[in-house]
Amino acid sequence: MSDLINRRQFLGAGAAGAGAMLLGTQSGGRSVVAGERGEWPLKLPPVKIYKVYVGRTGGIYLSRPTEEIDRFEKYLAGVERRLGDVKFVGGELVPPADVAKVVAKLENADGVLLFHLSGHGGGAPAQAMGRIVDAGLPTAVFSQPFSGHGWMYFPQWQKAGRKVVLLPTSHWGELDQVVALMRVAPRLRQTRIVVVRGPRGTAAACSAKQVKERLGVELIPITVEETVKAHQAVDLKAAQIEAEQYWLSKAKKIVEPSTEEVISSARFYLAMKDLMIKKGAQAITSSGCMGRPAKGCLTFSKLNDLGLVGACEGDMDSTLTMLIFGYAFGVPGFISDPVFDTASNALIHFHCTSATKMDGPAGKRLPFTIRTQSDSERGVSLDVEMPIGQVVTCAKFINLDTMLISTGKIFKVTHDELGCRTQFWTEVADARKMFHNWGAGILKGNTMTLLHRVVFFGDHLQNIKNLGILMGFRVVEE
Repeated sequence: MSDLINRRQFLGAGAAGAGAMLLGTQSGGRSVVAGERGEWPLKLPPVKIYKVYVGRTGGIYLSRPTEEIDRFEKYLAGVERRLGDVKFVGGELVPPADVAKVVAKLENADGVLLFHLSGHGGGAPAQAMGRIVDAGLPTAVFSQPFSGHGWMYFPQWQKAGRKVVLLPTSHWGELDQVVALMRVAPRLRQTRIVVVRGPRGTAAACSAKQVKERLGVELIPITVEETVKAHQAVDLKAAQIEAEQYWLSKAKKIVEPSTEEVISSARFYLAMKDLMIKKGAQAITSSGCMGRPAKGCLTFSKLNDLGLVGACEGDMDSTLTMLIFGYAFGVPGFISDPVFDTASNALIHFHCTSATKMDGPAGKRLPFTIRTQSDSERGVSLDVEMPIGQVVTCAKFINLDTMLISTGKIFKVTHDELGCRTQFWTEVADARKMFHNWGAGILKGNTMTLLHRVVFFGDHLQNIKNLGILMGFRVVEE
């Protein structure tokens, strides 16, 4: 009955396999994520990236070796295997191919990968590349050292507002990263979010119409009464097995909750899972998650462990943030109620809902204790022990147009009864400055909207800046 994902079915840490985790795409003929009946989440077609080679090859000055394209082709075949949900199409060499005919073929692609082979200044290669960039698709330009002098003209595309990421580098691994980022926008357009008892957050994020128009994400409203009925419909024996296999037998200890309360929470997970299957959803958020029929803490933890998204308090901005990072990097987010300690140069994160596989579905589960939810001292929640020394990214996608972001490193784990159950301290660049710049003068709303941030394992700052270019949103460091 377990949904646990086999480690070999996950395609590695970081960007590799990220989109596959949320969308059940195929890797080596195996379904990466599925419910017992194999229909959850729905499998989606691969993201199409159009590749184009521009410049000269051969044995003359400012040209790449003739075998260079074959090397790229072999490398891109490996990228397809590593990511699992991307397909490269095209592959023309310009010249001799006519750039106008190449542009005409881009209509059905999700993104473009341009290889700058060689060329003088702003001559024919740079001009041809400019025409492809002007087609308007999210584009990346890979230009190795000794590929000529055309690189001087590439930054003007970004300054003109084009959705183009520039990679003047010898590190081919950056191709994996940028291609992984190109999946985010098309995957969002295929995403549905179940919203229980209405959304909360910034006005734009709470507007189903604006979310659909800006990102293509569809919001599916349901009532608390529907969740109660779904909870009652779940077989009690199935809930007992779920509770024992995933929670009771794996916990370091159980402090306050009874076995019956844990079973009720497991029953709620199975109910929400069934609703998500019926609605074809990849995410769920609830503004009623601390009420009946059971608190959502364990439900959201399990969903995030599986590579899906479960977000508390109906926080739509955080839900979208978790989807973006999940599609790009394959890691779940921890929604936090942070506080500062300038004496320790620390941003302290705490909340009662946390994934136990913070480095992705293939990772080992972190140690956890089963507790009550701290505000109410009722229900079932988790105290998850985060690893000391882990670098993290703290972010929130607000107003559908801006990503607030910072980075830090975990240096202490606490269990203070004044805070929520899962607690960890992060060293940041300048806690006092961040304290005064919280929200960067942009974020407005109620306490939850102003306070919540989402924490992810890894330093994703530069990749999020690149994603902002590809998707057309601002990135603001707090």
